[in-house]
Amino acid sequence: MGFNTIKEKKAESAKFMTQEITNIIKTFGKRAPGSEGEKKACYYMAEQLKEFGCDDVKVEPFTLHPKSFYGWIYISVTLLLAAFGLYFLGAYLDHAIWAKAVALGFIVLAMALMVGQFIMYRQVVDKLFPKETSYNVTAIKKPTGEIKRRIFFNGHPDAASEWTFNYLFGGVGFAIHFLTSMVGMGYLIAVLIAAFFPAVQQAQGINLPLITELGLGSLFFLPFWLGLFILWNEKKVVDGANDNLSGCYMGIAVMKALKDNNVELENTEVGVILSGSEEAGLRGAKAWCKAHADEYKDVETLIYAFDTIRESKFLSVNVKDLNSSVKADPHACELFKNAADKLGITCSLGTVPLGSTDAAAFVQGGLKSVGITAMDHNLKDYYHTRRDSFDNMDEECLADCFAVTVQTLEDFDKGL
Repeated sequence: MGFNTIKEKKAESAKFMTQEITNIIKTFGKRAPGSEGEKKACYYMAEQLKEFGCDDVKVEPFTLHPKSFYGWIYISVTLLLAAFGLYFLGAYLDHAIWAKAVALGFIVLAMALMVGQFIMYRQVVDKLFPKETSYNVTAIKKPTGEIKRRIFFNGHPDAASEWTFNYLFGGVGFAIHFLTSMVGMGYLIAVLIAAFFPAVQQAQGINLPLITELGLGSLFFLPFWLGLFILWNEKKVVDGANDNLSGCYMGIAVMKALKDNNVELENTEVGVILSGSEEAGLRGAKAWCKAHADEYKDVETLIYAFDTIRESKFLSVNVKDLNSSVKADPHACELFKNAADKLGITCSLGTVPLGSTDAAAFVQGGLKSVGITAMDHNLKDYYHTRRDSFDNMDEECLADCFAVTVQTLEDFDKGL
């Protein structure tokens, strides 16, 4: 018995995954970043990894400010609305330059917070929000001989708060709302800049001074800006069956299969990393890198970050991550893609155009990693909504991804 047997039993491994994902959702409650449910799930999966033959299993706490990742919205939108009000105050005060200057400064600050906190995943406003404790799990199965290479399988155990507009109106509705809000911000910036020019100040519009009519045009965007306050619903944490217990159990299922089939590797160390609070801006993976990155540079180490394994036709090796700004490791990408091709399983090369996987944090931490997803990046109705539950998984997709993962491990073990 060996790798071929494990791949042949991929359906059994997929069944194991769905059963355990269902169990976690029903047993441990909601798993918001830094929550008790996340903690309990981490300790439960750590015990499973011990049971499945890992020699060294650690559960490590780290602190974070989980509500900051979306909390920037409240700050930025408030600044935007203040700028909107200052524009009209400036008009009332005979187009006072100071009011326009302050308004423009507010918008620039609002955009800087958005880019830093939400686009680049930096810890810009973290300390303005309550501190919580989250957990990382690291499990390692040692080879029988000298360690010549190492591979980790990664997933995140936490779940997201619901995206209100994606739940109510789907991905198209969510995109229209968010993009219109951003266009409105750009429009107000343009109007504020134009208001500094004397020619605009003195120009007459159709019924009112041009500068006033331009400002009134921004009223169209006001409902969209106000809607940003409910972009996410922190009181409604989704189950996160696909995003991302599917990623957690991809690695756990591999460890179980190795043990069940008595597969021992001579020179390849195999491990699982469960990185907490990914939904709070990759905070767990960042904390893990800070604590451990230097420990795993002795031999080639690859980290496969699995996230949302739900739709087979969208199984993808993401060569770029974090809003397409971070490049994945070429060797890790090639191994997985070639493994899929060997098995005749559809797998494309893609990017993460909006958002990120933990692979980006590992790469930024100096490690070799790639994000593996199986989801349509044109948001589906289950993404970050209450529909992402145990009754909305795809065992065939899990089985195919599992088989490719095992083939990747086999090829890596051979030194490919």
